[in-house]
Amino acid sequence: MAGSIPVSATASPARRPHVGPWQEAWRRFRKHKLAVASAVVLLMLILGVLIGPFFWTLPIDEIDFSATLQGPSLAHPLGTDDLGQDLLARILYGGRISLAVGFTAMMVAVGLGILVGSTAGMAGGKTDAALMWVTDLFLSLPQLPLLLLIIYLFRQSLTDVVGLEMGVFILIVSVIGAFNWMPVARLVRAQFFSLREKEFVEAARALGASRSRLIIRHILPNALGPVIVAATIDIAAAIIAESTLSFLGLGFPPDVPTWGRLLFDAKDNLDFAPHWALAPGIAIFLTVVSINFVGDGLRDALDPRRVQ
Repeated sequence: MAGSIPVSATASPARRPHVGPWQEAWRRFRKHKLAVASAVVLLMLILGVLIGPFFWTLPIDEIDFSATLQGPSLAHPLGTDDLGQDLLARILYGGRISLAVGFTAMMVAVGLGILVGSTAGMAGGKTDAALMWVTDLFLSLPQLPLLLLIIYLFRQSLTDVVGLEMGVFILIVSVIGAFNWMPVARLVRAQFFSLREKEFVEAARALGASRSRLIIRHILPNALGPVIVAATIDIAAAIIAESTLSFLGLGFPPDVPTWGRLLFDAKDNLDFAPHWALAPGIAIFLTVVSINFVGDGLRDALDPRRVQ
């Protein structure tokens, strides 16, 4: 009909698809090229230690005195140690333990930090003062000497109950986690002080939400951004701490080839068998550096004030 308005002219403009906060965080993270590359390296390391032993099936404790301290070759891509044991098989096996210690100690530290920080941030007053006094006390303690002392005092009694390898694992994870929760607690406390006065929390409180519901459903999910970043740092710190303890001879027993233990065993042969120390050292270096760069990417991606 003459004078009619085309349908296309009256149609409403196409609505932009809704982008959730996690989708936006993933978009920001992908722009951090170094963090993405580090995430790929870290994923390859994790997959390597998890599925690598199914493909490289040489025993970790097979002694061959005819192949002692050999350099990298087709038969032994990373060389052998002073007993002719294949270093690639031992690094793949030890990587499982080192990464397990790192991730488990991180969960212990983050769990304690969230518990202390949320309690202090929500309660305030004397409870907050007491918990922050405990946090400051732990921050002032010298960590490495106390780690060595606790492991020296309680290692034997714990291993008598649950076995040598599991006992050392539980003790190392507990001690490392117990000395790394303080930064997470401070972060969570600061987030709770900021978020508990926000409008959406006041609205939930006016609707009758209990304190536990306010914490679990409204405040804590919005405080997890800095916690996730801190968790990546805790993983790297735990791996370094376990490697340090193993290097000092107070970690896992000698027949358990963690990355730190391999470095400890290789220290007397650096002049004529540097490959023995290079392989676990590079594995620790790549793991820690990639985790730190992933943490940098997560920090930028989860910061709502950062415009990208």
